[in-house]
Amino acid sequence: MKRIVVGVLAHVDAGKTTLTEAMLYASGKIDKLGRVDKKNSFLDTNTVERERGITVFSKQALFSLPSTEITLIDTPGHVDFAMEAERALSVQDYAILVVSAPEGPMAHTVTLWNLLKERRIPTFIFVNKMDIGGRGRRAILDELKRAFGSSVTDFCLQHEDNERFLEECASASEELMSSYFESGEIPDDLISDAIARRRLFPCFFGSALNTDGVEALLRAVDRYTKAPFYSKTLFGARVYKIATDPSGAKLTYMKITGGDVKIKSVLKIKGKDGVIHEERVEQIRMYSADKFKLLKSAEPGMICAIPGLEHTYA
Repeated sequence: MKRIVVGVLAHVDAGKTTLTEAMLYASGKIDKLGRVDKKNSFLDTNTVERERGITVFSKQALFSLPSTEITLIDTPGHVDFAMEAERALSVQDYAILVVSAPEGPMAHTVTLWNLLKERRIPTFIFVNKMDIGGRGRRAILDELKRAFGSSVTDFCLQHEDNERFLEECASASEELMSSYFESGEIPDDLISDAIARRRLFPCFFGSALNTDGVEALLRAVDRYTKAPFYSKTLFGARVYKIATDPSGAKLTYMKITGGDVKIKSVLKIKGKDGVIHEERVEQIRMYSADKFKLLKSAEPGMICAIPGLEHTYA
């Protein structure tokens, strides 16, 4: 089973946390849909977040699809907390950019798109609130193409008009075009490669609040994503967040980018002072929302939190 980290990003009020909730529900991770306005969503657990009804801190949730193990990172959408969202980009393999159907791509949406482009993160698009948008898919898709480029492709067509869907995909690159002209088909691996190389951007339409379109998005993420390559022997990790637990202990959130980390192993950490510090790992936590389980080791592609490290920084 492949393992990937997927970030969910959006302009504030586009329905990003609602989509995250719907994805967790559709995958079977949670058995009841929470709501931001009812202050019971799975990931917005902080008191300030529940009082204000917005995401302030990036948080992760773990769930599985038939062939993919996903660490989902919900990021703040409010521009005041943009740095928190930007830090989380450093550990994402793929992104889901949420666009509100009534408003279309807002200024901050375009900023997020440019950040994803700069960091070369493959991106899926989910157009939310289609039940109140008042506009059809075609009009919104044309607007997205003007904002983000012609390679934004309506993947809902796949189950409505497969020939037209393949034609739309084929126009994204010469490789896809050649395959389509030669065989009348485009293999999944070519579509996955085009997405991974940011030559094709799958777009889905629906309503996260009503869970419309969410399962189609998850099926595509399962089907068309690729696991990154990691060294099995050379250890590396990227720190993307520093936090504290309820006891006040410092938590270092890191993505393992090679090798593995085990309990009692010693990490060499280059501090802000430029000095290499050796620190022992006493505990490894795997968080999902505000709950965690203890691990004996963390492998490549995992995001874990290690308490007690003194010289780490994001």
